[in-house]
Amino acid sequence: MPNDRLRDALLRNGLTSVLIAEKLGVDPKSVERWMTQDRTPYPRHRHAIAAIVRESESYLWPNAVSPEKAARIAQSEVVQIHPRRAAVPPDLWGRLLRNAESQIGILVYAGVFLVEQEPKLISLLRAKAAEGVQIRILLGDPGADAVALKSVEEGTAGVMRAKIEQVMQYYGHLRDVDNVQVGFHQTTLYNSIYRFDDEMLVNTHVYGFPAPHTPVIHLRKLSGGGDLFDTYADSFDRVVTASRPAWPTEAAA
Repeated sequence: MPNDRLRDALLRNGLTSVLIAEKLGVDPKSVERWMTQDRTPYPRHRHAIAAIVRESESYLWPNAVSPEKAARIAQSEVVQIHPRRAAVPPDLWGRLLRNAESQIGILVYAGVFLVEQEPKLISLLRAKAAEGVQIRILLGDPGADAVALKSVEEGTAGVMRAKIEQVMQYYGHLRDVDNVQVGFHQTTLYNSIYRFDDEMLVNTHVYGFPAPHTPVIHLRKLSGGGDLFDTYADSFDRVVTASRPAWPTEAAA
């Protein structure tokens, strides 16, 4: 059975069996067998290929990584766990935003705190977008049941909708900016996710507590790959798919 994931990863990165063989110091025929016959490379070669194509070993070779090793890798992706969002150093948010080179992702209900503690957030995002960074911002749909329920659960009925409308006054300045996507989602969030390239801050949601008082997990994706970071990244992408644009397109206007 061919390894289509490996073949696709190499093609997306402009790599042939000959080029990857030269990088690894192996016979090109071996690389062909890895793709066409689903042969499993030695661990050192798996790690090198995963790093080159920026995919996880567990994705490229699902059966090659034992559950025990996969668990160890996932643990290694955890940089730090902060007991509450308010305990996250303010300069960490700024560093992650400014160091992003390929993508910034924000998945929240409102996330007003971000524009409050980063007064130049909008101008920073505009500058990043001009550099080619892909920016995706997903806010709760003001009319969604999940938004109303979140307010009730936090004991502040109706406040969440007002927060979303407040923060949209800031993000409205990003309308029609290239490389920026602002959308509304109606999903029930179990976590707020903030992604900056291969680093991520996951603000867990705990029933009855507002987000500033719940834990934040700082993750960094390993070059060899781990399932923990990818799980949250996949969740983010699923919400993107289910979201709607914050502003109508010209065709729909």
